[in-house]
Amino acid sequence: MTQQRYIELLAPARNFGCGIEAINHGADAVYIGATKFGARVEAVNETDDIARLCDYAHTYGVKVYATLNTILYDDELEQAHSLALDLARAGVDALITQDMALLSMELPIPLHASTQMDNRTAEQIHRLHALGFRRAILARELSIKEIQDIRASCPDMELEAFVHGALCVSYSGRCYASQYLFGRSANRGQCAQFCRLPFDLENESGHILAKEKHLLSLKDMNRSGSLEEMMDAGICSFKIEGRLKDASYVKNITAYYRKQLDKILERRTEYVRSSYGQSHPQFDPQPRKSFNRGFTEYFLHGRTENVASIHTPKSIGEAVGKVKEVRGKTIRISGTTAFHNGDGLCYFDTEGKLQGFRVNRAENNLLYLMDKAPTVRPQTPLFRNFDAAFDAKLRTATPQRTILADIALTEVPEGYTLSLTDETGLSVTINIETPKDSARTSGRERIRTELSKLGGTGLEVRKISIHFEEERFIPASHLAGWRRRLVEKWRTEKPMPAIATPEGRAKRQILPVQEHIDCSYNVSNEEARNIYTKLGATSIESAFELQPQTEVPLMTCRHCIRHTLGYCQKHGGRSLPKGSRQLYLRSMDGRRFRLHFNCRECIMTVYAET
Repeated sequence: MTQQRYIELLAPARNFGCGIEAINHGADAVYIGATKFGARVEAVNETDDIARLCDYAHTYGVKVYATLNTILYDDELEQAHSLALDLARAGVDALITQDMALLSMELPIPLHASTQMDNRTAEQIHRLHALGFRRAILARELSIKEIQDIRASCPDMELEAFVHGALCVSYSGRCYASQYLFGRSANRGQCAQFCRLPFDLENESGHILAKEKHLLSLKDMNRSGSLEEMMDAGICSFKIEGRLKDASYVKNITAYYRKQLDKILERRTEYVRSSYGQSHPQFDPQPRKSFNRGFTEYFLHGRTENVASIHTPKSIGEAVGKVKEVRGKTIRISGTTAFHNGDGLCYFDTEGKLQGFRVNRAENNLLYLMDKAPTVRPQTPLFRNFDAAFDAKLRTATPQRTILADIALTEVPEGYTLSLTDETGLSVTINIETPKDSARTSGRERIRTELSKLGGTGLEVRKISIHFEEERFIPASHLAGWRRRLVEKWRTEKPMPAIATPEGRAKRQILPVQEHIDCSYNVSNEEARNIYTKLGATSIESAFELQPQTEVPLMTCRHCIRHTLGYCQKHGGRSLPKGSRQLYLRSMDGRRFRLHFNCRECIMTVYAET
């Protein structure tokens, strides 16, 4: 018999409210930032709010992971240790971490190795597992084959992978552009998003090959079509990016991936959902209606075309047709899309720049605008990046997630017993000593209706069984009171989740590291330095944040600008113009950045031009 494997849908929580919405819309786990040391400095939460989220999540077997995934300085270690202990006491199920120093703190909670730890080789995953990490969050750039190889090399390590959301152009943990240019470290949660800026691409002769394009800006990830393939490759946790996204985004994207995963789990019984409870979204989830720059699977199936969003770093939404006619304050659109008052539409002008306008009133495909219609040519493709009607649905209150329950009312000599068994296997029973009244006609449907009234309790009736020796009459007020007693007993007897405890460190040989550790290992404190020393390093550079170096790549990328612009001869592209042995990015403020292309390994690096 095939061993079952738990599958987890992991959703982001900017705050307590977003976490609740993620759970109600089908998440099996949520990740949330604490008061400090998270890789999204703008998404912080008090420990009390995280504790409240844990209480709600654990009702459904949903896990909560807190992010302590920045590098730490020596004077922050004590505070980080104290915060980690507070989060464990709050009920957090694991910590997502980047800094090796947390390994030395003997924390009573499992550790997940953040993608910021550059988790892209089997050797790295093997080492992390042997050191005591329970899970590794893999680099976004890995292919199915690379994931399979990691799984085969380290089968006991939990593997988590991103499936949706914004993409960093550099390998996570190896981007120093923001720190170098603005003093805002991406490894400290303060990324200034240098990669979303416009650049000119020029060669050594000063010839401009691309002008004012967002050459480092990637489309958003969407791997919803490859979830089953990723499961078979060894992924157990499917992660949605977005701890800075609002509740509407979280609702839509979580509900969409819940739906896709459930279709697979229904067919593949060797995979089992890791939480329980039923979600009831009051809308049809559609990812293109939430913020997106267009979608890509990135490198999941190797290098593919169109991974970059070079014309704009903004959301373009969904394609809705083409301009048919422009007249005064009206635009007529071809196609069958239904438009709504308040929709936001956008298009690319003749210079390739994104332009937009808001619909005041829509009559089928005739759109009335507040002001004069923009100068847009017929046949220009249009996109909708704000669907007013869909947004209104997302903003409405959503039902509580519910746990399926079977209820049985049974006649006994002293009266009745009323029992409840929920989908987790928990059973409770109350005994009711009362006289029994006979009934001339069956009242069972009325009894079922009354016992089914579980709104607001977190329960949803799956089946009601009635076992009488003869037809009985029971007043509705009695049934309601018994039902309330039963639900209260179920609540009090639900087991309280224990504070998570880490598994013992793996009984495996810990692979040594190379003797020289460069700044890409992000060693920023003595505890991390000591760990790498024990692993065999004899020369350890300090993190870039402590010792900036101009010769260090500011970015290390699998995205390749030459490939995107059609100049990659390895993949059948055209030749570069003469004088293009060296290419540079020039920002709009005049700074220049040298590009290096390692075609053998398909790696592009970005250097500061000093």
